[in-house]
Amino acid sequence: MTDETLADGAPRGGARARVRPATAADVPAVKAVTDAAYHHYIERIRRVPAPMESDHAANVAAGRVHVAEDAAGEVVGLVVVHAYEDHLYLDNIAVRPDTKGTGLGRLLLEFVEDHARALGLPEIRLYTNALMWENQKIYPRFGYEFVERRVEGVYDRFHYRRRLTA
Repeated sequence: MTDETLADGAPRGGARARVRPATAADVPAVKAVTDAAYHHYIERIRRVPAPMESDHAANVAAGRVHVAEDAAGEVVGLVVVHAYEDHLYLDNIAVRPDTKGTGLGRLLLEFVEDHARALGLPEIRLYTNALMWENQKIYPRFGYEFVERRVEGVYDRFHYRRRLTA
C-alpha cells in the first residue's frame, strides 16, 4: 500500500478509506479526531493524554501525519509516525469513535507496517498509557510484543514493538 492507495479496511464489510499524507488544511480535522479518540481517557488517567497536547500543525508540516478519509472525503482516522535510523515510531493512532469496529484501526496499522517497510526499517515501536488497558489487548493481536513498562515523568507507559519480516 502506498500513501495514495485506496484500501478496504473493513473486515466486517463496509467502510473504505484512503490513507494519504495530511496537509495543512487537515490540521483542524487531525485535532478533532485526536481529541474525540482520547477525550474519554481524561477522567481515567487524570490528565490530558499526550496526543491531545501534540503540536498537530508542526507534525503535519514535518510530514509525520497520514490521514484516513472516507468515501465522502472526511478525515476519520490518522497516524503520526517518526522515522528513526533503526525503527518507525508510531506516536499516535486515532480513529473517530463512530468508526470503531469498522476495521479502520487495522487499516491504519497495516499502513504503518507498509510505510516502515518502504523506508527499509526493521521494526515499529509504540507505547500506550498503562491505564489505557484496551490497547494492551489490541496491540498483541497485531503482532506487537510487550517490551517494558516505564514511568516517564507523569506518564506510566507500556512499550511495544513489532519486528518486521521481509
